[in-house]
Amino acid sequence: MWFKNLAVYRLPTGLKLDTAALQEKLATLTMQPCGNLDRETRGWVSPRGDDRLLHELNQQVLIALGGEQKLLPASVVNQFTADKAAQIEAQQGFKLGRKQMRELKEQVTDELLPRAFVRRHQTWAWIDPVNGWLVVDAATPAKAEGLLEALSKSVDGLAVQSLHTERSPSAAMTDWLLSGEAPAGFSIDHDLELRASDEGKATVRYVRHTLEGEEIAAQISAHLAAGKQATRLGMTWNDRISFVLGEQMEIKRLAFLDLLKEQTEQGESADEQFDLDFALMSGELAKLLADLVAALGGEKAAAI
Repeated sequence: MWFKNLAVYRLPTGLKLDTAALQEKLATLTMQPCGNLDRETRGWVSPRGDDRLLHELNQQVLIALGGEQKLLPASVVNQFTADKAAQIEAQQGFKLGRKQMRELKEQVTDELLPRAFVRRHQTWAWIDPVNGWLVVDAATPAKAEGLLEALSKSVDGLAVQSLHTERSPSAAMTDWLLSGEAPAGFSIDHDLELRASDEGKATVRYVRHTLEGEEIAAQISAHLAAGKQATRLGMTWNDRISFVLGEQMEIKRLAFLDLLKEQTEQGESADEQFDLDFALMSGELAKLLADLVAALGGEKAAAI
């Protein structure tokens, strides 16, 4: 349940979340297994494996979007299609045309789909109506957008917005590197990506590499002086959570440090432990997001 990546969105201002109504709305799009000819299905699943499609604790809500996907590589379809086309051509004495090959490929796909392996996946989302956050545990925009699409189908009128700050993450991270000082409560860690703004987009990466020392500092200063900007930077917040901040406000490789996790090692049962973990995670992330937004100059006012 501990989130690893954060795609951060703002809930509509003044939203009053009715969890009973939300439960009913999520139930209109529950997860169904793939049928014989389905390539992919998705729907809401219980975060706790019971009959509830949401988990609520201290006004914080956890939901999960499940999915199944048939694993049918294009190379396999192409090989079966080629073999079948060769048999047909041998029988009729001439090659198949483009339309015939396209129809044959569709036929082969339908024949193979019922035998394809099925991969299951799950995407978590945390809803914080107190502070107005909707946060998806997603490493890619497509994964986050998939959950938002399912949520909009289930809950009419729930229009969430991406988080925008007065200062762009790229500009702020570049300034932090130039000054050698992270904002209050944060420290700079061992990941950095610098990219030029010209057409070449020349990029330099330091992956899990210390950024301390005169030699590295001189290299980074030279890249910044040449016009490169920081597009990714590893950071730690209050010695409790480490993460990598990206230029589009994406937060990746989230790690709750041992000092923080030790506070949850008290549960007497799996259910109690889950609640302890969720309470600690949601509480800490709400504080982290507030501090990060402040470090980036606050939220940008919505355009009228």
